[in-house]
Amino acid sequence: MNWNKSIVLAASLFAASFQVQAQDNLINALKANQNDNSKSGFTFTEVINLGNTSIKDQGSSGTCWSYSGNSFLESEMIRMGKKPVEISQIYTARNTYLDKARTYVRLHGGLSLGEGGQFHDVLNSFRKYGTMPQSAYTGLHYGSTRNNFGEMTSMLDAMLGSIVKGKTLTPNWEKAYTAAMDSYLGEVPEKFDYNGKSYTPRTFADQVIGINPDDYVGIASVTDHPYYSQFVLLIPDNWSFDRFYNVKMNDLTDIIDNALQKGYTVAWATDVSEKGFSWKNGVAYVPEKPFEQMSEQEKASMFVGPKPEMKITPEERQKAFDNWQTTDDHGMHIVGLVKDQTGKEYYIVKNSWGTSNDYKGYLYASKEFVRYKTTSLLLHKDGLTKDLKSKINIK
Repeated sequence: MNWNKSIVLAASLFAASFQVQAQDNLINALKANQNDNSKSGFTFTEVINLGNTSIKDQGSSGTCWSYSGNSFLESEMIRMGKKPVEISQIYTARNTYLDKARTYVRLHGGLSLGEGGQFHDVLNSFRKYGTMPQSAYTGLHYGSTRNNFGEMTSMLDAMLGSIVKGKTLTPNWEKAYTAAMDSYLGEVPEKFDYNGKSYTPRTFADQVIGINPDDYVGIASVTDHPYYSQFVLLIPDNWSFDRFYNVKMNDLTDIIDNALQKGYTVAWATDVSEKGFSWKNGVAYVPEKPFEQMSEQEKASMFVGPKPEMKITPEERQKAFDNWQTTDDHGMHIVGLVKDQTGKEYYIVKNSWGTSNDYKGYLYASKEFVRYKTTSLLLHKDGLTKDLKSKINIK
């Protein structure tokens, strides 16, 4: 192997390893944003709490979008009066990784890799490949009990990096890529049994889950595109260049409120790398004073009871998006609404980081935080108001 190729391969492996550790590093960094006596300072009263399945742990993998997106579909089953199924998050993820790899190769490497994705990837995989229960495809191999994608992602990304540097593309690369995923995640069964009946991923999706992927809409809010029209949200994880409906900033929380009141949960993509977001304490808000200007006492009590918040404007929201203060870090699932002892409202958010925080895997995000830091929403179109449906021209 010549030295240039060695350097390229080493760089590819380092970059892939860095991407894989990003989620773990994010969680570890957020452990610093906590107060030991936070929970005693809040009294939350439920207003709405919609049906949802048990908390999961995505482990050491950047698959939050698949965990939260499939959690959202499980709640859709509950809403439709069905018994929910734990959907295989890793089946969805591996299908998405293959489609992303195809796009990466077609673009000669001009695409962001890594394990991230968007909620529409869950629907696109469902539409194209069907789905299966987690019991039929865990993605856990060699006796592991928790996702750990570090070695696999380094291998896959380095493989693709090498492929796009060739002068002529052979048809074998896709077989090799799939075989590498099989070796880490296990081969996908063509058929499987569930509750005494045999299914394929297609028949399971259609007969058991039973949702129509075309019934769901993606929502975002930017100031540099016309409101109530569709646009391509330019974030690295929108590798498929799907389109979103652009709404005003305050529409974001109005949409979530209306959906929850009508019994629809909402998939929520957001920035969690904020001083006002504490996973351990299970609270997210927008501090009235910038963290850098706080006294040590103010920092120490950030999450001890309700605090006043900064009022965000659409211009401030857009500025944070444009200068990378707002990044597309994480996907979660909004399942309800609470009020604190002052009457301020927060959304009940289901996470996929296990049950290690103060609220056993859930957290409470203020509406101001949601307006400021949301990157996108996904929900059933019937969760929208008639007025908004008319504005964006969907039936």
